[in-house]
This record gives sequence, C-alpha cells and structure tokens, in this order.
Amino acid sequence: MLKRLEDLTKQGVLRPLDYQFAKFLAQRTPESHSSLLALVAALVSHELGKGHVCLMLDKIENHSLFGLPVRVSAALLAGLPAPEQWAAELTSLPAVSDASGSGARQATPLVLEQGRLYLHRYWNFEKRVAEKLHHSAQSIEPAAIMPTVLDELFPRTYTYLYQALQQLKKGGPGPADSADSRHNEVCDKLDIVCAEQLDWAAIDQVLLSADRAEELNPLDDLIPQNACLNWQKVAAATAITRQFSVISGGPGTGKTTTVAKLLAALVKQAQHTSPDGELHVPNIKLVAPTGKAAARLTESIGLAVQSLPVEPEVRQRIPTQSSTIHRLLGSVPNQVDFRHHRDNPLHLDVLVVDEASMVDLPMMARLLDALPPHAKLILLGDRDQLASVEAGAVLGDICAFSSQGYSQEQGRLLSHLTGFNLSPIQAGDVSKVADSLCMLRKSYRFHADSGIGKLAKAINEGKPYDVEKVCQQGFKDINSYPLSAESYQTMINLTVTFYRDYLDAIELKQEPKDVLTAFSKVRLLCALREGDFGVAGLNQRIERELVRIGKIRPTDETWYAGRPVMITRNDHGLGLYNGDIGIAMTDHKVTPEKPHLRVYFEMPDGSIRSVLPSRLPAHETVYAMTIHKSQGSEFADTLMVLPADFSPILTRELIYTGVTRAKEKLHLFAQQEVVNRAVRLRTERASGLAQLLA
Repeated sequence: MLKRLEDLTKQGVLRPLDYQFAKFLAQRTPESHSSLLALVAALVSHELGKGHVCLMLDKIENHSLFGLPVRVSAALLAGLPAPEQWAAELTSLPAVSDASGSGARQATPLVLEQGRLYLHRYWNFEKRVAEKLHHSAQSIEPAAIMPTVLDELFPRTYTYLYQALQQLKKGGPGPADSADSRHNEVCDKLDIVCAEQLDWAAIDQVLLSADRAEELNPLDDLIPQNACLNWQKVAAATAITRQFSVISGGPGTGKTTTVAKLLAALVKQAQHTSPDGELHVPNIKLVAPTGKAAARLTESIGLAVQSLPVEPEVRQRIPTQSSTIHRLLGSVPNQVDFRHHRDNPLHLDVLVVDEASMVDLPMMARLLDALPPHAKLILLGDRDQLASVEAGAVLGDICAFSSQGYSQEQGRLLSHLTGFNLSPIQAGDVSKVADSLCMLRKSYRFHADSGIGKLAKAINEGKPYDVEKVCQQGFKDINSYPLSAESYQTMINLTVTFYRDYLDAIELKQEPKDVLTAFSKVRLLCALREGDFGVAGLNQRIERELVRIGKIRPTDETWYAGRPVMITRNDHGLGLYNGDIGIAMTDHKVTPEKPHLRVYFEMPDGSIRSVLPSRLPAHETVYAMTIHKSQGSEFADTLMVLPADFSPILTRELIYTGVTRAKEKLHLFAQQEVVNRAVRLRTERASGLAQLLA
C-alpha cells in the first residue's frame, strides 16, 4: 500500500505530506492492519487539503479515491475489508479513537465519530466551535424600549416610493403608469407581504394625489406594519435577542447598514438600562478575515454610521475602524497561537465579524475560544459565496438551519419587537441555532432590471437555462463574450484601458491613496492560476501590453513604478497579511534628492503605509487575481475569464462569487457550456458541524 501511495505522490495525485503521514502511522501499526490505516490516513490528509474537515466513510464505495478513475480506485481497495467494515476495523487500532457517544478518551492521531474520520486536531476544532455556538445561541431579554428604538432606526420613509411614482408618470399614460405598476412599486418600496389584505382603491387615491413625498403619509394607516416585512429590521431584532447571531445576504442586501443600526440599538439599550442614566458604552470591535475586507468594512460602516437617525453622542460611540482577525487576536511571530485565547480572553462586549464565509474552522475555533463568556457575537456574510480557502465551511454549516424558520417563542418575540407578523415562517421544533439566524432577501444594489442581480440569482438557484438567458438578454450592466482569439485580445485591451486611470494618477504624482482608490475600481478575475486563462499568464500579457503602449517602464529588475502586488504570506511585524494589495510608486517626499521606489498599502484604518520592495514578504503581481482572492472586495468594473475547457474547480459558488464582485458592470469571457456545467456543480464540504449543532 505504501508503494502505491508513493507512486501516486510522484504522479502529483497526493501531496508529500499525505504520503508521509500515512507512512508514519502504517509503520507503527500491526502489519495485518497497516494497509487499511495507511490508505485512510492518506485519504483523511488528502481530503483536508481539499477543504474537507473529515472523511465520510459511508461515501467511500461511491467515491473515487483521491479523484482517481474507478478502475484505479478499485486496485487500491483490493485485498482490504469492504468499506462498510472499515469503522469496526479502525476502532480496534491504537491510532484511532472512537468518539461516538462519550467522546474521544485519548489523544490519538485519528478520531472516528458517527462514520466521520478526522485528524484529532480538526475533530477538536469542530467540537470547540459546536460547543461554543450551542452555549452562545441563547436568548437575551431585550429592554422594554427596544420596539420604539427599532422603529426609530428603521422608519418607514416614502422618499423612494415618491421618486418611483414620478418616474412612472414620465412614461405617460399606459402600462408604465398603470395601477398595477403603482401597486408593484408600493409593494417593493414598503416591503409588503400581505397585499391581498389591503384597500388598494384607497391607496391608489393617495398615490395619485400626492405632489410631495410627505403627502404619502396617509399610507401609514392604510398599510399597517403587520402587512410588511423588512428583513433588515428582523435581522437587527434577532441579533438583539441572541448572544450569537448571523446576518447573511447577497451583495447589496444591506448587511453593513443593518449592523450599523443594530450597534446603535445596542448603544441606546445600554444607555436605557444603565442604573445612573449615564451612557455606559459596550466595547464593540469590528473585524474581517483579510486586510482588504477590513478596509472595506471601515469605509462602508463609516458611511452607514454617519447617516444614522440617532443623537450625535450615540453615533460617536459606534466604532467605525475595523481590523483583521489576526490583529485582534494578537499574532505571535513564527507561531500558530495568538496572544488572546481561552485563558487570556479579549476585552470586548460585542464582536462583529464581516465576510464570515472566509473564516475557516481552525480560525473560528480560536476566535470563539478568545471571546469572554458574556460577549455578543455577530457574523456577517454571504452563505452562497465560496467557502474558506482552508478547511471547513463554518458559515454554510450554521446557515443550513435557516430553512427551519423561527421557533414559536422567538417568532412571537420578533413580532413584538418589529411589529411584523412572523407567523408564516415559524416552525415547530427547531434548533437553537435557527433562532439566531436571519437571511436578508432583498437587494438594494441590484434592481429588478439589473442583469448582474438576475445573473447572480440564476446561478444561485442552479438554473443554467436562466443563466444563459440573462447573458443573452442585452442588459446594460453585463457584457458577455464567447471565448476566441479575438475576444481574448479584447479582454486584454479592455483591462489595459481600465488600468490607465491609476497609471495616469501616478504620472501626475497624485497622493498614494488616490492611486490605490483608482486601482481598486477594476480587476480581472480568473478561476485558474496557470495557463493562458490563469493569473500567471494574464499578468504577463497585461504587463507586456502596458509596456508596449508606454504606460509602464520596466527595468532590469522586477520592480517599476505602477507595479501592483498582492501579499501572499502574513508578516505580523510589518502588519501586512495575505491578500493585502499595494502599488509601487516613486517616493519624492522622504528623499527628494534621490527618489526611490516604495510600495504603498492602504491599512484597515484608512491610513497609508509604505514599505521598501526589498522588505516585502512573499508577493505576486496582481493585474489579474483569482476569484478566491477577490472575496471581500468589489469593483466598479469586473472582468471575469473562465478556461475554455471545464475543470472541477469551476463550481456554482465560484461563478457566483466572481459575478457578485461586480458593483456596476460585469464583463464575462467564457464559453456558455462551461458556465452552464459549473452552475450545475455545487460545492459540498465534508463536515460534522451541522450535525453537532443540530
């Protein structure tokens, strides 16, 4: 068996790590069982490398081992017990402990629980996350003032409805300004869910007679709160009533706006419940997995807080600066551990984690361990995005309970806080975790006429025909190109044209912050790293084209003014982390007599840091980047290219993530059949977290 595994390692099927782990265990096991243990050890390690937390033994028979053809897999299984007997065989070995029932009694390399085989380390991570979330998924009694506070923070306004009605009138008499059109706008702008119960004749009289937005106020009586359902308000109410909560939604659903209002509500609640009437502010921290995501959170929540309908003293007490999870926990150079842990918890009362889909299982375990027992945890993210690069899909596993709805008790409490009637989504016996979830369903960025919004929805629902229909429908915010030599060159030319803005800013000696802002407006996203359609090849092509048109001036070295780079390895000393993006520019200020290149980065707090190129940790040129690395970012113009031939790396989540990076316009370069096949393929990560949470 070890010889077969060694051959697979030489062929590149297995990592050397997989083989060495299998060899280590097999050499310490009785010969009669060494072949089976070597195979399952290699399988567990290999699956972990693909993002799976465990090996599902019940799927071995229907699963090609290591992604090999069935014939090759059958040869590996020859001479071994039938897969359905593996669990019993493995639990008799000293290297495997059986955690089913009472838990693993000793620290063994492998742990078996309910048909799931883990590395002990990852079994422990999963247990810690499940236990902490179970403990945190408990109800908190809100202050009596909270229904009023939520009404103030989520007021019904008629500005957008009035603007929509005026737009309909411009279309003149006919279908554009019909009663049905007006009623559709009312339902959309006021989040109506029980339209059949309303007096539409009376409502239409108000709509037709209003000459100002204020003249729509009579709708307050004609459309009661319980006929509407604003999911942002429900999400805030959910988080207020739970120690642990998740607010999930796609792009433009208002996650940041919701959390800003939620934090204002928590500050006002603290003020109301203070015994002396003074404002005892909860210690609130905002974090994200990467520096780029943290910078975006800082920017977006700063804007959201400024527009809150609250007193200035409340607004001032809501933090707008965010950091990375690594910075919050306190990275220790050259160590996996952090300064903050179970025995040295963080000093905070509320923790908001943005882009939570990017947080892997080990990091989530360490973060939860470092939380003090009383702390409120709020996870924000899009459950439909790609899972974390490392093992686990924590947010996806948690959000698996969203279909259960709320318990009767939680439904009544949320109805009391919001004024909405939540009974239609109440269920019978639900998990405690389900009562901590809220899925935002309405996109405020992508209107019904938005091609990007329709495309994201079709991808998410796994409907290739609808995806193809949207791509061919001629939406203004989508340009779709089938792959060819001509369209490939179009993609290069288009990318180069977009990048002129930031290069012009460098030539004009504008501030580094302005240059970084200009660069962040556009990006070319790839599914692969290698080849003509991968990051490496496209970076070279774009670089050559920029040289040809005279926008960059290469030297004998790799560095030149305008070179954009992305950090690929954390450097805690410099405060630069995997995913941070900087641009090389000539520094004329520090040493005007002898200007030299420095690389400028925007930090999560909005400040600019410059570093000499020679001091940078591992990095790569980033005219083009992988879709994986683009998570936590958005670009006004997004170009996305997929390979000409289908690859298993192309999945529904990958395509969805790439498409939803586009804020204003998407330029898609792909063969339609490749897109359709990817949309049918959903990513599933082996994990036991959902079962433990249930």
